[in-house]
Formats: sequence, structure tokens, C-alpha cells
Amino acid sequence: MSKFIDYLRTKTFRKNLIIAIGSILLFLIVIFYSLGFYTHHGEGMPVPKLKGLSIEKAVELLEDKGLRYQINDSIYLIDQDPGIVVEQDPDPNTNVKSNRTIYLIITRDAPNIKFPDIQGRTFLEVRSILNNYQLKVGDTTYKSDVAKDVILEALFGGNIITKGQSIPKGSSIKLVLGDGLGASEVDIPNLLGLDLSEARMALLGSSLTLGTVSFEGVRDTANARVIKQFPAISDTLSKVSIGTPIDVVLGGGN
Repeated sequence: MSKFIDYLRTKTFRKNLIIAIGSILLFLIVIFYSLGFYTHHGEGMPVPKLKGLSIEKAVELLEDKGLRYQINDSIYLIDQDPGIVVEQDPDPNTNVKSNRTIYLIITRDAPNIKFPDIQGRTFLEVRSILNNYQLKVGDTTYKSDVAKDVILEALFGGNIITKGQSIPKGSSIKLVLGDGLGASEVDIPNLLGLDLSEARMALLGSSLTLGTVSFEGVRDTANARVIKQFPAISDTLSKVSIGTPIDVVLGGGN
């Protein structure tokens, strides 16, 4: 034991110790710089922001920077067109090496759904139903019908669509509703050529009333015929409200 301690005190031991420590330090320095050279330590480029770009534009941008890409997944978003980047990994401005793969998530086309049954329902009910099916309420128009604000027709792409038909989720649906006036308006009958009794019966059958009766050059009222009526049937007027009085002018009967 005393010899070992004496050896530790010798110049030879100290020289060997210094050489050993120096060798270890040199080895560590070589390893450090070698790894730095191998991995290009401190070198790289920031990942560009791709979110919101079309997949074509994103790929062009990545290829210009010497980066690769991989589409990891695709999802449907009602307010986004298909083929738009919505997520990326690594995040924007992350420092990466050339040829690094950037993983993308993009939007896809809307899936098809079965159109719900909305016939005969009120506008408020239908708006809620379409919202639950992730469909949009488009233009609304009104059509003469006894039912007010009740759905008469639903149209997609200009065509009537019915329950069970396939339609892309997120589509805009045009609705045709009843105006509630269908039962209060009737067609104006053509009274020309009818005698007074026939004219009165025709008006009664149309839920209209006989208004003012006047004569024009009539000697024999029994054989007189309607030669004019007010209001008359025209291109702009073909319906009037129930109970509207129709004035007539009778002529002939000479």
C-alpha cells in the first residue's frame, strides 16, 4: 500500500495522469465537433406558414425550400373549400434541416347526406332541421297557398329535392313557402256572352259578387248579354280577393 502511495507522488504518475486527462478532453472535443459537422449543428431553415394555403401552393413553397411533405389526414369543414391546409407539423418558423418532411392536414370534399323530410313544416322548424344537418338556408320565395310560411318545395341546384335524396353536406337549399293568400284570391271568370242570370251564377261559383249592372243600347233586357266586365281579365290581373264585386255592362237584345 505504501508503495502505491509513493508511486502516486512520483513525477511519472503525474505525467501519465496529465496525458490521460488530456487524451480524454481531446477525445470529447473531437466527438463534439464531429457530431456538429455531421448534423450541421446550427444550420437549417424556418418552416413556412402553410395554414390557409391551397395544397398546390403549399407544396410549391415547400419544394422551393428543399422540404418534403406528407398529407397525414383530411377533414371536412363546412366553411372551407376542399384542398386547404388547416394544420401542419412542425409549426411555422420551427428551424429544420433541408429535406425534412412536413406533415399536413387538409380539407376534403363534403360528404353526402340524406336530405331530411321538411315537406309541410314551418319555416322556423325547417331552418332548425337544416342547421342540424349542416345545410344552409338559401333564398326564400313565396307562392300562393292557404298555408302561411309552410314549406311547399325545396330546391337544390335549380331542381326540386325530396326526402332521402343524396346531397353534399353544407349545400345551400332554396325554399318555397306558402304566402297564406291562396284561399283569399280566386280567378276572375270570363262573363262575356253570358246573360245576367248566367253571369250571376258564374260569379257565385267563384265566390264573387255581382256589382253594378248597366246597359248599353239595350231594348230587350231579357235577351241582353254581357259585353263588358270590370275588372276584366288581363295579362296583369287574373285573380281578385274573395267577395270582390264585378261590374257588368249588358248589350244586345234588340
